[in-house]
Amino acid sequence: MRTSFLQRVPFSNRAFRLLAPFYPAAFEQLDLSEYDLIVSSTTAWSKGVRFRPDAFHVCYIHTVSRFVFDYERYVGGFTARGAATLLARPLVTRLARWDIEAARRPSAYIASSHNAAERIRRYYGREALVVPCPVDVDRFSIGFGDGDFFLAVSRLLPYKRLELAIGAAAMANVALKIVGQGPAEAALRRIAKGTRTEFLGVVSDAELGRLMGRARAVVVPGEEDFGLVALEANASGRPAIAYARGGALETVRGGVTGEFFEDAQPAALARLLEDFDPSRYDPRVLRAHAETFRPERFIERLRTTIDALIAERNSAASSQPLQQR
Repeated sequence: MRTSFLQRVPFSNRAFRLLAPFYPAAFEQLDLSEYDLIVSSTTAWSKGVRFRPDAFHVCYIHTVSRFVFDYERYVGGFTARGAATLLARPLVTRLARWDIEAARRPSAYIASSHNAAERIRRYYGREALVVPCPVDVDRFSIGFGDGDFFLAVSRLLPYKRLELAIGAAAMANVALKIVGQGPAEAALRRIAKGTRTEFLGVVSDAELGRLMGRARAVVVPGEEDFGLVALEANASGRPAIAYARGGALETVRGGVTGEFFEDAQPAALARLLEDFDPSRYDPRVLRAHAETFRPERFIERLRTTIDALIAERNSAASSQPLQQR
């Protein structure tokens, strides 16, 4: 494994957001000159790597960079509110300009969802084939919802809309447990004060599996790029309750593996939480749905898609007149 110069920065794993201005240079300085084929996986930075003109770079992309298509929420999560946010705006604007330019570099894109592919088309002007994300289903075992609580699993960031879940749980007077950490934690704790919401922070894989298996349902309140948490809930034999936008539309089957709420307001979600009947869902059906996203299937699909892209590129090159090669 080869790392960038940022790996040597003290506390880089904790202060990674503060290092964002240096990410473009870190990725552009990676030496990939010895490789004929580069496969990157990214939400932002690695699509900007540089490579030989005759090499082929396939970028597996989970979303368009959030500071390009969701600027206001990104800046709000990038810094504290106030003067720091104002100072961050010029920086984020420069990162967005770099991102749009870097998006031209990959030879081809594969998106993790149709939702991401549409964003790539809209913001980058590039087409992308779709290979859904893998789900490590073996991390989870079927549970039967014997805990009297709903669960949310997420980084604590503004665009995840956890304040919506907290407000809905309070209106419905149900218990909500939140797993995760992030810069919005203090604000979310203030919103949740006096409610039945509990913040659990970061938990082990074993504890996450136990919590998911015991939850009445797992709540996904924001617009997700793909909807991985909903599938992890299904792998645990539990249904998901998701906002009917974005990637969740591709991973949740309404009435079969979970439920949707259409209006991004606490009252709409609260009605679902009040009336939710987990006994309507067969844990074995939920698990079978998650099994279709197993890592083995992902690897097979990804390899087949990359082979097809390489074959298409070679065919196009061989059909060019000699003077154009």
